[in-house]
Amino acid sequence: MGSPNAREAKISSKGWVVIPAALRRRYGLTPGTTVRFDEVDGKLVISKPELSFREARGMLPAEPSLTEELLAERAKDREREEAKMRAG
Repeated sequence: MGSPNAREAKISSKGWVVIPAALRRRYGLTPGTTVRFDEVDGKLVISKPELSFREARGMLPAEPSLTEELLAERAKDREREEAKMRAG
């Protein structure tokens, strides 16, 4: 006997299963999302794996760019050193 939240879907001849829209929305399953299939206590469990580095990339705000700040600071340091060398 299934849970009251159980949903059913048919497997196509190609082995495809459509995840019901309500579940896709609830779990953030959008096109291109990777899912994982595990067998747990004789049951098939579908889950979203932990974010990989590639998936997590770009999730944080791009501003401020620490690399750009560092390069600008190094350029100022270089200008100061060159000005000291010309003056001295």
